Amino acid sequence: MSHPQNHHGTSHHSLFTGFANHIARAAGHPLTFAAAVLIILGWAVTGPIFGFSDTWQLIINTGTTIVTFLMVFLIQNTQNRDSTAMHLKLDEIIRAIDGAQNALLNLEELEDTELEAIHKRYRALAERAQNALERDDLEEAAAHVEELAAAKQSGSARGKARAERNRKSG
Repeated sequence: MSHPQNHHGTSHHSLFTGFANHIARAAGHPLTFAAAVLIILGWAVTGPIFGFSDTWQLIINTGTTIVTFLMVFLIQNTQNRDSTAMHLKLDEIIRAIDGAQNALLNLEELEDTELEAIHKRYRALAERAQNALERDDLEEAAAHVEELAAAKQSGSARGKARAERNRKSG
């Protein structure tokens, strides 16, 4: 995978980003899982040797707690970057498609109630078109599809203003 280069020809990745990417990929590898299983088995086998003592239990509890705690932050970091990159790619596709509703560019910034209202509107339009198709009323179905397309074209004034602000600031 190639990484973006700055004007000096070096990677834009910070040391932490590179480390987080590497650890996240390694954590998902089958060999890493096998190693974890071997560690647990090794720990379990040593139980009788150490008399299943509190120290023996504390070793695995402490180790797994530390690894889990650190992995939460590393995985969240990689998910945040992946999510941002995905949104940017989708935004570019929406922006580039003629007739696409640019007001939908930043849906991830809306409140849940706003998202649900948009979802209900599109679902109702799609259901009306589907019902017309099921009745073999192609003319009505076409009218509903046109209505859906018009709704996508018009968008909300607030959404368009937000998309325009974000485009200018981005």
